[in-house]
Amino acid sequence: MSVFTEKEIEYLGAQRLGRLATIDSAGNPHVVPLGFRYNPETDTIDIGGHRPSQTRHWEHATRHPRVAFVVDDVLPPWQPRMIEVKADVELLQSGGESIVESFAPEMMRLRPVRIVTFGLEAGPEAGWTPTSRKVER
Repeated sequence: MSVFTEKEIEYLGAQRLGRLATIDSAGNPHVVPLGFRYNPETDTIDIGGHRPSQTRHWEHATRHPRVAFVVDDVLPPWQPRMIEVKADVELLQSGGESIVESFAPEMMRLRPVRIVTFGLEAGPEAGWTPTSRKVER
């Protein structure tokens, strides 16, 4: 069974860009937009790139392996939607090509520990209150 709901998996599958937040050695936040994919085999979010192991967010994750990842959008006329995943990050030396063929082998694998969503349920009855839950693995 997945830690994500069917609606969350559907939403993640329809999006291509998210924002990864890491913490530098001085405790300052650093946020970058990145491509990603939901990996149903590992029930994780995988992030790759052309030189991921040479980036600041990779360096930050080696020191502080807890990150936050947000995927969001707004549907007309004004229906914001988002999913925030607080996760433990695993830095892998292989597998990045499985995200996009031209990516480098290195990749980040995010294992959720808390998931917050907003607006993924359709219609006004869903309200404006985010839902939050701790993930049990």
